[in-house]
Amino acid sequence: MKRSPVQISRSFVGTMGLAFMLVAKGAAAQEFQAHPSTQLPANLVTLETLAKWEQELSNWGRWGPDDQRGTLNLITAEKTKQAAALVQVGETVTLQHFVTLEKSIDSQSFGPTEHRMSRLDPVTGEPTFALDEISFSLHDGMLSHIDALCHYRSEIDGEYVIFNGYPQNLTATGCEDLAIDRMGTSYVTRGVLVDIPLLRGVDWLDPSTPIYVSDLEAWEAFAGVTIGSGDALYVRTGRWAKRDAEGPWQYGQGGAGLHASVLPWLKERDVAILVGDAVNDVQPSGVAGIGRPIHQLTQVNLGLPIVDNGYLEEVSKTAARLGRWEFLTSIQINPIPGGTASPFNALATF
Repeated sequence: MKRSPVQISRSFVGTMGLAFMLVAKGAAAQEFQAHPSTQLPANLVTLETLAKWEQELSNWGRWGPDDQRGTLNLITAEKTKQAAALVQVGETVTLQHFVTLEKSIDSQSFGPTEHRMSRLDPVTGEPTFALDEISFSLHDGMLSHIDALCHYRSEIDGEYVIFNGYPQNLTATGCEDLAIDRMGTSYVTRGVLVDIPLLRGVDWLDPSTPIYVSDLEAWEAFAGVTIGSGDALYVRTGRWAKRDAEGPWQYGQGGAGLHASVLPWLKERDVAILVGDAVNDVQPSGVAGIGRPIHQLTQVNLGLPIVDNGYLEEVSKTAARLGRWEFLTSIQINPIPGGTASPFNALATF
């Protein structure tokens, strides 16, 4: 039986966020501290604040008791038509980074990536036909992926509950509700790139740099855009540029990203999907007791799907060259039965 948020006493639990602060096998631990600005009175967010926002920002029931798409419902036919009008030069770039065979501090920590030819001569071991297989974790640190809304949970009266009041029923084949195959397969909407390194005149943000509402609104003024209902919001920190220049690091423990204080703004603007080039949350979060509050509340309370590890380098360069930071974005979701995520197959067309 699904639960109503007005009938229960919610117990805020941050263990899911902490569980994903993993270190690649054999890697030396790195120490990161929360950015000092997260502790200033104007920015400070506590577990008590988040518990209040769980109620105030909730989209439970907004699209009906049986809804499994959350804010993706905001991508309407009219929104898609408006997005189509943004295509002016017909230039398309990818927004996806795919897994690699590289074993590094930021990859293969959830499981191995393997690629092999699948038709081999039993004697020589040589391929006999052009057929191959690949296996990888859907949450790999090198993979742009959209999380299913069943991925995060809250503990309520001793039970695990996910968006819209569904119990988190997990089986050997995945999630029974709010799995990736329940969230639709195809969306076209307006994409808006927020390029904070460009705004600050740097190539990338240093690890653990928080992004606040003031930063997002400063970007709107700079770019001449207003983020609104049904938009796909792409937030670039420069994670991939830093990796290319300096090599991999434990970005899941020390990475730039959104501060928890952005959550009410995301609800107010009715963002349909949130895409970061790292883990979306600034790491460490600066909120004592929880590792990834952006993950927690967007998925469980707002029903806002998020994308980790989006590849925003090409779109950043193209947008800067054209002087345009809004574009048509097309998103295709692999309907993996019971899946907790899907590779983020997405494009930006200017």
